[in-house]
This record gives sequence, structure tokens and C-alpha cells, in this order.
Amino acid sequence: MSKTIERRKARTSSDTTKPASIVMNDQPLPTDDWIMRTSGLKKSYYKSKLEVPVLRDVTVEIPRGKFTAIVGQSGSGKSTLLHTLGTLDAPDAGEIHYNENRIDNIAAGRREQLRNRDFGMVFQFYHLLPELTTLENVLLPMMINASAWRYWRERRQRTRRAKELIELVGLSHRLKHRPSELSGGEMQRVAIARALIAEPQLLLADEPTGNLDSKTGDQIMSILRSLNEDSQLTIVMVTHDMSLAETADRTLRLVEGRIQGKPQQPARKSA
Repeated sequence: MSKTIERRKARTSSDTTKPASIVMNDQPLPTDDWIMRTSGLKKSYYKSKLEVPVLRDVTVEIPRGKFTAIVGQSGSGKSTLLHTLGTLDAPDAGEIHYNENRIDNIAAGRREQLRNRDFGMVFQFYHLLPELTTLENVLLPMMINASAWRYWRERRQRTRRAKELIELVGLSHRLKHRPSELSGGEMQRVAIARALIAEPQLLLADEPTGNLDSKTGDQIMSILRSLNEDSQLTIVMVTHDMSLAETADRTLRLVEGRIQGKPQQPARKSA
């Protein structure tokens, strides 16, 4: 992940016009220290003519290089918030800024570029293509992101990078296996490797251990914490499990679509 760190430092050092700080949740956070922030996010869904508010005036900051957990009960709006941060969903009102650039109102093509290059995403249900092998699933974002000629020209480099990530998550012995031949924990590891292939600045994880037993879930959390600590990868994880949230650097509690209280900074626990 050294390229990711170098790229992050380059972006930070190249901008000399940053405001001094932005104040949210009564805690000033210097602009250099956040990678994403939201202001007054609102989102509703509709059942027939009935409006169902999901996000209600959500204002948060995501610190750069930190592990942030968003906790809340089922239906509190956690996944909607994460999908909105990742530009998979658009807010009805409010703003989202990423590296000081507003992204909630950009064109669809630019949102796709952000998701392919800057954001890595891990979901509860893996979303692996069943006909592809482990290696092919990890390479998939690169196949989509590049032209056929460019991919063919860089295929050896990209394949080497994919194998390094698969080894990182402990699946080098499963390169040619398809999802049907993998356990739930192994599929989630493939999904994590796939999310890292483009060397993202921000990893968004939606209940990454939700379908796993506690032992396998602990292994997934260990991988995520190692990525954050060793590579300074910014991670935002949605979970309903407070024991998992307590291992993060910072915890935000979402209640009925609103951030409740100030960010908590629990002591980190080892896996």
C-alpha cells in the first residue's frame, strides 16, 4: 500500500489554500486531518405516498487514516449513510465533501470514477461473480476500469498486485477456486482484496462480519485493523455490534437517522 500513502501525502502537500479548520460535533478538526465530511444530509424513501425519513440532518467528519465505526440498531440509517458516502445513493439535501471537493452533486461518470479509483467497498453479501475464480474476482475492478488494450499491456503487473493482495488476506492457496468452493469467511476475504486492488484512499465496509461466525468475524476484523494500522488506510465500518465498534479509533452512534452525542474514542482491543 506504499503508493497509496505516497499519493495521500502528495495530495495533502500540494494544496496551500485550505481553510484553518472545520468545526463539527463541537470538536474542531483541522482540514488536513479529515478525508470526508458531510453537512446536513437528509434522505427519505417512499412507500406509496408515505414519506419515510431515513437520514435526518447528518453532519459528520471522517478523520484521515483512522478507523471509524458507525453503530446503530437495524433501521437506524447506517447502511443508507454508508451508501451515500460512497455515492451509491444521493442525498435529498445536504452536502458531501471528499478531499475538500463536493461530490454529492457530481456527474454519474465522475461518481463511478471515485468508486473505481478512490473508494473501496466491502458488503455483507460479498457480491462475487460466481463464474469467476478468486484471482479473476479480485482483478475485476481493473478489467472494468481500463480499456482492453491498457489492461492487456498491464496484465502482468495487475495480476502480480492481485496475487499480493490475495496472499495478504491468506488465500494464496485459493487462487483458482470459485465462490461456490469457498467458505463465507474466504469469500469476504476475496471481497476485501478486490476492494483494495485500486489502492483506494477510503475503505467503506457495510456489516463486513454480519454473515460470519464470531471466530471468522474476528479474523476479518484483524485484517481490517492491520490495513488501517500498517498502511494508514482510512476505514469507515457500519455495524450493529458494539464489541466490534470498540476496536475502532472512533465511534459514531446513529439513532433514527440522527447522530447522537459526540464521537466516542474507545480504547483499541486486539483481535
